[in-house]
Parts: sequence; C-alpha cells; structure tokens
Amino acid sequence: MVKMSLMISAVAAFILLLTMVPLSEAALSANYYDQMCPQAENIIYQTVCNASIYDPKVPARLLRMFFHDCFIRGCDASLLLDSTPENKAEKDGPPNISVRSFYVIDDAKTKLEKACPNTVSCADSQGPWWNVLKGRKDGRVSIANETRNLPSPFSNTTTLIQSFAKRGLSIKDLVALSGGHTLGFSHCSSFSARLHNFSAEHFSDPSINSEFAINLKKKCPIPNKDHNAGEFLDSTSSTFDNDYYKRIVMGKGVFGSDQALFEDYRTRWIVDSFAKDEKLFFREFAASMVKLGNVGVIEDGEIRVKCSIVN
Repeated sequence: MVKMSLMISAVAAFILLLTMVPLSEAALSANYYDQMCPQAENIIYQTVCNASIYDPKVPARLLRMFFHDCFIRGCDASLLLDSTPENKAEKDGPPNISVRSFYVIDDAKTKLEKACPNTVSCADSQGPWWNVLKGRKDGRVSIANETRNLPSPFSNTTTLIQSFAKRGLSIKDLVALSGGHTLGFSHCSSFSARLHNFSAEHFSDPSINSEFAINLKKKCPIPNKDHNAGEFLDSTSSTFDNDYYKRIVMGKGVFGSDQALFEDYRTRWIVDSFAKDEKLFFREFAASMVKLGNVGVIEDGEIRVKCSIVN
C-alpha cells in the first residue's frame, strides 16, 4: 500500500503535467503555481487518489498517458485533444487506441478551472517525490500519424536508443523509463509473435524463459478468441517496484523490446543494476521523468479551458 501511495503521488504529479509546454527554459519553475493557484497540486492529488480507489488501474494508465504525450510533441497535452472532421488526433492513432482514463484528467481540469480559472493548463505537474518544472502552455496540434514515432514492443535496442536520443534522452533514461512497465498489462497481440513460429530454428523467441513461454502460449493460443487476454509486464502489477527488471534478468520480459534490453551489452548492465538495487531504480526513474517532462519546448501555446478541445 505504501508503494502504491508513492505511485499515486507521482501520477498526481503527471496530471498537473497533463492537466501545460514551456514558454522558455527560464520561465519554468517548480514553484510556478504557488501564488497563482496554491491549491492546484492538492486538487490533482486528491483527484488521482479518488479515481484509484474505484479503479486500481488508473496510476498505470496515467503513467502510460504521460509517456505517450511527451514522446510525440513534448508534454503539451496534445494527446488529450479530440479528433475533428478535419483532423485525426493522436488520441485515435493506433498505439493510443488502448490509452484509458482520460476522465481523470477531465475531472481534475474541471476542479482546477473552478478553483483557479484560466490558470492551470492541461499539460503541467509536480509531485512530492521529485520536482517537475512548471510554466507550460498547451499545444494546439495533434496528429494521429505522428504516433508511429512511439516506441514499439517489437523494437530492437538500437532503434529504441536512436528514438530516445532524438528527444535528448540517454541510454540510461531508456532503461529507467522502461521501468514504468512495472504497472503495465499487454494484450496478446503485442507479444504473441514471440511465441509462435518465431524462426525455423526456434518455435519461440529463444530469449524467453521456456517455462514462461509455455504459460504465455496457454494465455495466447492460436487462434485466440479472447481479445482481452494478455499478461502483466511484471508479477507485482499493483506495486511500483523493480520486479520488472528482475523478470527480464530471468528471461521473463513480455515484450521483445523489454527482453532486448538484457540481450544488448549497452543496456544489460543497467538492467542488472536496477534489478539488484530498487532504490537506485527509483532515483534514476525520477531523474529520467524530469528529463522526459521537459522534452519539446515550444514558444507559443494556450491554456485550454477544456483539455479535449483547443480554445
């Protein structure tokens, strides 16, 4: 319960990021709302806590939402915009069809507008476990096709390293942020190719633990009539911990992209370090989240009244 409370606190931080993008580097501050809307962080924290009571999947969903938003155009809340007849938005891009819990953002934004009208945008946040610089504005552009640039569960390590580097994120950031999968769940479609007819030499991906592969095949048979079938990305799915890395070390990474981190010499030692030292993972995850939250500085923007539409 303590670790889940920590994660709710962190996700509450992400919402105040999903509920502003920087005007300039100098304009950002961890204390940006202290005078303009001092109750903002408490409003967001309580919103996330309340939503998580009714749906324990909320923290994981919001963590994924944060990553998917920041990785495309920076943390400008472009993922929250609805499609229009003239434009298919990020929200409706193939990788984002399964993104959930937008209602939590909407609830937080409604409360923020009531407490501090036209002050807190849909893209900004900070939590008690690390400071996220604030002072952002919401973006006006959201394009579904750009979601092709999101990391894929089928990507190899070289592709992932290059993708993160384009956003100013290091190899360490790649491995640390992948740790967000500690709360993740995946449907069979994202990993079943690793289980069946992998190659002429191996029926399954040889990097998968053989016993684990058997269990996954039972959950994801061919043909698979259960479209909700899948697997959690670690064995402690309701706890934010380092179990994700321990499972990768054992060959029990669900995604090919996850297991590849242990197969590549450039990332293997980092996976190993996080698997052995949970406190180290927590520190590096927090540092990498700060870097991710500052990807994509824009010069103009707005403060949306409603997160799903531009003003």
